Amino acid sequence: MTLDMSHHAVIVAAGTGSRAGGDRPKQFQPLAGRPVLRWSVETLVSSSITDIIVVIAPGDERLAEDAMEGLSGWRLALGQATRSLSVQAGLALIDGADDDIVLIHDAARPFLTRQHVEALVVALAAAPGAILALPVADTLTHPSSLGLTTLPREGLWRAQTPQAFRLGALRDAYARLVPGQEPTDDAQVMELAGLSVTIVPGDPMLMKLTYPEDFDMAERLALPRRLTRTGLGYDAHRLGSGNQVWLCGISISHDHGLVGHSDADVGLHAITDAILGALGEGDIGDHFPPSDERWRGVASSVFLRHAADLVARRSGRIIHVDVTLICEQPKIKPHRQSMREMIAQILQLPLSSVSVKATTTEGMGFTGRREGIAATAIATVETPD
Repeated sequence: MTLDMSHHAVIVAAGTGSRAGGDRPKQFQPLAGRPVLRWSVETLVSSSITDIIVVIAPGDERLAEDAMEGLSGWRLALGQATRSLSVQAGLALIDGADDDIVLIHDAARPFLTRQHVEALVVALAAAPGAILALPVADTLTHPSSLGLTTLPREGLWRAQTPQAFRLGALRDAYARLVPGQEPTDDAQVMELAGLSVTIVPGDPMLMKLTYPEDFDMAERLALPRRLTRTGLGYDAHRLGSGNQVWLCGISISHDHGLVGHSDADVGLHAITDAILGALGEGDIGDHFPPSDERWRGVASSVFLRHAADLVARRSGRIIHVDVTLICEQPKIKPHRQSMREMIAQILQLPLSSVSVKATTTEGMGFTGRREGIAATAIATVETPD
């Protein structure tokens, strides 16, 4: 959906936020390195709403300017003693037609998304007002001198912001307010004026920051979302002349050697391909072509470190690797711990994040005939979205 100049936004940021603690109003406190207010302004700017009015308390001009340094498309309005008066101060700056759309949003709800905005705009095709809301899931109770009284929750919803309205309808609703009425949100203003408001499914992420513990939770929610990826790897090399084999970075005496362009370490090759697969980065041959003489006889730890570096460049981390060596000889168990330690060292992982296993094919196939050795591996990698 494309939003345009006929869509406006008023962000209410004039409160003191004293219950949140801190040395400044909560809308200017940092959240994951950015002021709370900036989160909503950035989302609205990215939604192509270029007329954004931020209503602040007199004296907070410098805080607001610092919070939104480098952003364009916003302007300030000075708030009043109540929320409804502050909203009206923002509305007064809008030069728009009655059919224009205006979003009213509380700065203390930082996790606004473009999808929230678009859903509200779509809902205004059927009503002059639309709000995000969640059905009440908890039991409601009212304490009194006689004890607790449980209240029915059926049909009750928790209203959130932003709330969207046709500009003319909201202005008209405010004009009808009776002196002394102090609605808690703009949907109630419309309700008092007899105008309809439709509900759009809300989002638990649109929590309102009120108390210090809310900031603690928001910090955890604001961490970049991580995606867990899994990759599979397989490699096999034939046995030829030689007196040792390299398996999982360990040299093992043997009556044959593994034949390959590099050191033919099937264990490290399989793990490398598993990590590359988790990243969607192809396989070893894409990164280290066997036609390139630079890689002749090279230690396979070079390939595995390269795969680990690719994970790091994506700000990711390797969580776990598991490799199974498939051969009749040599016996793997005496060397398994050394293999785990070597892989952990190459990948800079704790030993508990590395598994090495071995199996035979009971005389079947090329490994059973001792013509070669194979390995399968799985890697679990975590990256940002």
